[in-house]
Amino acid sequence: MLNIFTLVNGRLFQEEIESLEELSRFQPIWVDLESPTVEEKRWIKQYYGLSIPEDAMDEDIEESARFYEEDNGELHIRSDFLIADEFEPTTVRCAFILNQHNANLRSQGVLFSIHDEDIPVFRLLRLRARRAPGLIEDAKEVLLKLFDADAEYCADTLEGIYDHLEISSKQVLSGDVTDALAGEVLGAIARQEDLNGRIRRNAMDTRRAVSFMMRSKMLNAEQFEEARQILRDIDSLDSHTAFLFDKINFLMDATVGFININQNKIIKIFSVASVALLPPTLIASIYGMNFKFMPELDWSLGYPYALGLMLASALVPMWYFRRRGWLK
Repeated sequence: MLNIFTLVNGRLFQEEIESLEELSRFQPIWVDLESPTVEEKRWIKQYYGLSIPEDAMDEDIEESARFYEEDNGELHIRSDFLIADEFEPTTVRCAFILNQHNANLRSQGVLFSIHDEDIPVFRLLRLRARRAPGLIEDAKEVLLKLFDADAEYCADTLEGIYDHLEISSKQVLSGDVTDALAGEVLGAIARQEDLNGRIRRNAMDTRRAVSFMMRSKMLNAEQFEEARQILRDIDSLDSHTAFLFDKINFLMDATVGFININQNKIIKIFSVASVALLPPTLIASIYGMNFKFMPELDWSLGYPYALGLMLASALVPMWYFRRRGWLK
């Protein structure tokens, strides 16, 4: 899918391109390619003179090759963006190519973005840019606003983690934690821990990308200050992710502790039962070894007497354990 974005009266407008002729009618500041086809790549190369690298969205690319500047002035940035799905959070690699001074381009100052999936941050920026005139002025501003929206998206996701952990905390600290409930809580906590880790990694990646833009001296004074504010926002996320890691570890330890308590209760029942059955076992052993003849032939009350004595010897320890509170 090939989408271009143009500025009209300070607002960002989106157009979906389905042919090379349509592409030639616009002067965009942002060209977005989602899962681009070979034909769409050919349109970009034919009209803008830009060849999209084959490894643009590779996940195993070296870290040192994710941020660099070509001799012709093209800036290449590969950054990850978070998709905070509740059950399967993922990160999507997006390749940016920012060109400002390439004579081969008919429209200078264009940001090209290439990715395989729809990214929530992109939708958030498009919505804001349509409603707020003057939010974006050029291609560099688009890239900065994307990273700014990414930091805000991570902050919103962290708030969601707080809410989910609050629910799990109430369930754990209620005191009545069954094994089934403990399993559900552990699963929920594990999902939030995975999401929190992805947010921390995503924030680190965004920090590196913004720092590269600042070092490349491509930003004016106002944009440079905006980039510094984005870095401050990202730094503020670190303390929240660290706190959430501690809270998650506490909830996991508490849940596992309740599971151990439930298991100890079961072991205690078996221990008490084994101790209570020792006297009847002893009586049965003595009874079976000290009759000259079979009891039912020598003494008609032998069996009832022995069974009653065994029952009494089992009830007395159980009564004592119950009085001491060991059966609770």
